[in-house]
Parts: sequence; structure tokens; C-alpha cells
Amino acid sequence: MTTGAKARRGQLLSTYGIGGLFPSETTSFMIVGLDEWNENRAQPVSEPRLARSLRVAELKSPPAGTARDVPVIRFPLTQVCPNPKCRRIGSLYDLAKDWNVAKCAQCKEKPLLTPFRLITACSKGHIDEFPYFRWLHQGAAWNEGTPHDMKMMSLGRTSSLADLVLKCSCGVAPKSLDGTFGPKALAEFGNCSGARPWLGAEARQDCTETPRVLQRGASNVWFPAVRSAISIPPYSEALAKLVDKHWVLLEDLDPVPQKVLENIAKSTNWKHSAADIAAEIERRRGAEEDDDVNEEALRRDEFSALMVGREDIGIEADFVCLPMTLDSELPDLVTEVRKVTRLREVRALYGFSRLDGVTEPGAEGLCDLARHRMNWLPAIEVIGEGVFIALDRAKLSEWAERPFAQERRQALQTAAGRRAAEFGRPEAPRVDIVEVAVHTLAHVLIDQLSLDAGYPAASLRERLYVDDDMAGILVYTASSDSAGSLGGVASQAAPESFAGVLREGLTRLSWCSSDPVCIESTASGTDALNLAACHACVLVPETSCELSNTFLDRALLFGTPEKGCESEGLFSGFLAKQ
Repeated sequence: MTTGAKARRGQLLSTYGIGGLFPSETTSFMIVGLDEWNENRAQPVSEPRLARSLRVAELKSPPAGTARDVPVIRFPLTQVCPNPKCRRIGSLYDLAKDWNVAKCAQCKEKPLLTPFRLITACSKGHIDEFPYFRWLHQGAAWNEGTPHDMKMMSLGRTSSLADLVLKCSCGVAPKSLDGTFGPKALAEFGNCSGARPWLGAEARQDCTETPRVLQRGASNVWFPAVRSAISIPPYSEALAKLVDKHWVLLEDLDPVPQKVLENIAKSTNWKHSAADIAAEIERRRGAEEDDDVNEEALRRDEFSALMVGREDIGIEADFVCLPMTLDSELPDLVTEVRKVTRLREVRALYGFSRLDGVTEPGAEGLCDLARHRMNWLPAIEVIGEGVFIALDRAKLSEWAERPFAQERRQALQTAAGRRAAEFGRPEAPRVDIVEVAVHTLAHVLIDQLSLDAGYPAASLRERLYVDDDMAGILVYTASSDSAGSLGGVASQAAPESFAGVLREGLTRLSWCSSDPVCIESTASGTDALNLAACHACVLVPETSCELSNTFLDRALLFGTPEKGCESEGLFSGFLAKQ
């Protein structure tokens, strides 16, 4: 294992997490599993609701500060000498004669070796080296005693794979890397090796998949599976966080000895009494005995907390949500507006996938983070502020039954079914046209709040609350930089401001510079899971969207130019009055 690579804690969940590739100068590393992390330096992150939903006892911040807190290994091990006079290709040890020094031992100048640009992976998450030797010698006969000094030459004409040619001293005909990206390019080489290098060389699995060739820096090499939760009362209170800090000890003590309670109270300088701590322990025990918390339950609890609101009770409060008076200019569809001046979001990594972006817990293709089940998961907490709006669910349901909405829903459902068939999935996700409309409105708000609050759109995030009984949008700045704490977004929830924000956003995006092509589109975006949506209107930065910029349709808000459909959008009537 290697040390020396540097990454922020947040990147270990979003960009370079366990099993992902981390580029560092001229080298490429892979983050290893939780078994090897320095757990003693991992600070607890209090969010029991999220921990319960992921079936672990604790959430902890990735350790940082010393070497080997989060170990890495070199991957891929296949290296290439950049010296034009050498250009040898082989394993790190073959070229450097030392596993720890990535310099070509064959050259007088000893230049730094560069990792080979191609790797292999399968949809079950396995990853391995590209079989460069077998690729060149495919179908050729050679004697076992024949030396094979291989080189990778660049013809210098273009930067395509066709310009990269493999040669061998055994005399086999040179062969380019052109064609390696085909889905069946490696079919003749057998099944996937089942390698899981982030868990160790011995952690291989049997696999019947045909591996795919990928660029090691491609975006589909590693998809994180992250679940997040907003801290809400009572879990956001100081007393609840104090009990959560000691919960691993307290959970098995029933009843908790008075001396233990007094020691915990003493550690807070008696800010919390032993009786208060005992009461919070009992409340926590009752919550633990409830049914398992899932993603839907987390959202319902958060929606209820946002609707109830919470006054500012001091700097220890992680959740402050103030009801706002509704401006008379707001459309009837908006029933509540909240100024969220302080919120805390916790994000936990519970797995990852390759090629397909699987995120459902327990789903095939979701990879383990450790060789053995751990009682904790890596998580980070971020502080921010934002705006929450609630929508009239009854009116949304009534609108969703109209022929216009149903026609749009069927078009998206057909595209989703086609996508599921292409990837061999048993069923397609059910398209909820209300959620698509609410999701599109959230993008309108992100776009307009970015302009009015002066924040980059990438620092804003959406959180959707949509089911049969609720409909709401939280747009917030949960960012680790200064843009997450300036208060600019929350200030836009004021009655004199928010009506203008919504009106301006809807007016601007009711037309697109790509119209009429955009508004008349019948399929667009990733896997054709959007209708009227493009980069000139409602698409936002990937970090801002919960659904990867899919399931969007601007026509649901504004209608279409077709005769009789101009007034079918949710806000067609509102805009007509302006």
C-alpha cells in the first residue's frame, strides 16, 4: 500500500471513494476498503436516523492528518515508459524492478513511469488490468521460452487509440488498440477475472460477465452510492448529539448506572443534567425499536419538520426554519414558503458501482466497501441554508390526470422501459409525472436563485419531497466552502423577494434559445429520459441534481405550442396574468 496522495474528506465520498481511482501527478492510485482505514482517527458524525436507514451503528468522518489514515494501492500496475527511445510497457516491477519506485530501470535517464490508460471492468463492479499481452498475441503462436519485450509506440498522427500500437520482440505483427472499446472486444479472452483490488488480491469472486474496456479516467469507472439526511429536531439538538456520541456504550446498558449519567453530565460542565440525559436515552431507545428507517421515511420526517418550522434557539441549533407570509402574487399552487437559515446535511457512502450507476442498497452490482461487514460507514457533514416551498398536492394530483400530463408521462415511461431492457434490468422505474413536474420546477428555482443570490449554481442543491401525500422542494447551499454560509439564499424566502424569484424564473425559462426544437423534443438527455429540457434552459450542474439531470420536462410547467396545449402547463395561467 502507498501513502502520499492527498484528497479532501468530501472527495472520499463523491469523487475518489473506496474502489475509485485517484490520479496523483504521474501516478494512479485506488482507495482501499474500510478494513484498512485508521478507524481510531475517524471522528463520529451524529445522525442516528441516517445510520439506522443504512443498518450501521455509527457514521464517521474519514480520518485525516497522518500518513496511512486512508491507505491506497497503485492501480493500474501496468506502466509505460514515456521515453521515446524506450516506450516499454509492462508491470511496475518489470519496468522499475522496485514496487515502490515508479521509474524506468531500463533507461539511463530513469524517467517516471506513467500508468497505462486502459483498464477493464464489469457491471458487477470488478476491475482489472487491460490484457495488453493477450490483445497483441491474440491468435498468434509463440514458444514459451521466447522473450517478450513489449513496447507501446505512438504514431503521432492523432490522439486516438488507432495511433497507439503494441509491438513485441517475439516478432508477432504489431497491433493497434483500435477496437478495444467494443462491448465484446474481450469476449474471446474469457469471463471477467472477478478481481476486487480495493479489498485485496485474495478477494476475487466468480464472475460470468464479459469485461468492458474503459479509459481509467472515464466517469463510469466509479459511481458512488450516497444517502443523505437533513438533521431535524430532536436529532439536531445538542442533547441528542451528546447521547449519540456515547451511544455505542449506552446502548447495552439498561438501566444506565447513575454514575455513568453523572459522568456524562459532568463532561458538559452540567449544561445537561443527568435526568435530561436519562430521558433522552429512553427516547432514543424507543426510536431504535421502531421499524427500519428507509429513504422514504427520512424524507417524510424532514418534510414534516420543514412544515412545522423551528425558531432560532442559539448557535447550537442545527435546524432553523422560519415560516414566511405568502405574497399575494404567488400562484395558488404554492401553499407554504419557509426561510431555512441554518441546516445540517449528513452524507454517507454505503457502496459504489461501475458502468451502470446502481445505487439501490442490496442491488446486484453494488460493491462492498470492506471484506467483512463493518458497524460504521464514512460520512461527512455540511452546514448550509436555503428556501423551502410546499405545493398543493391535491391540485397536482388533479392536474396529473389530464390527457396532456398523461401523454407526457407515457412518453417518459416508454423511454425508461427501453433503458431497462437495454441494461437487462427486470423492470423499469415507474414515472411519476408529478415528481417530474416538481423536479423541473426545482431546476427553475436553482437557476433563478443562482442569479439573485449571487451563488454559483454548482453550490446549490435540490431536495425533493414527493409522494402521494406531500409535495415540496428544498433548495439549499450544503457546501463545504464559504458559499454555504453567507445567507444569500435564505434571504430570498422573504415575502417581498420570493414572489419575484419565482415569477422571474418561470418567465425566463418559459422560452429557450433552442426553441422550438427544445419545447417540441420527444426524447433528450441521458438515455432519452428527458423531454423538453436542454443545457440552454433547465439542466443544472450534476452536483445540484438528485436525479443526474434526468426526468425533466419544461412543457409540464408551460405547455406546448400545439393548439389546445398552450394552457396545459402547471403555471400557464400564472404567466398569462403577468
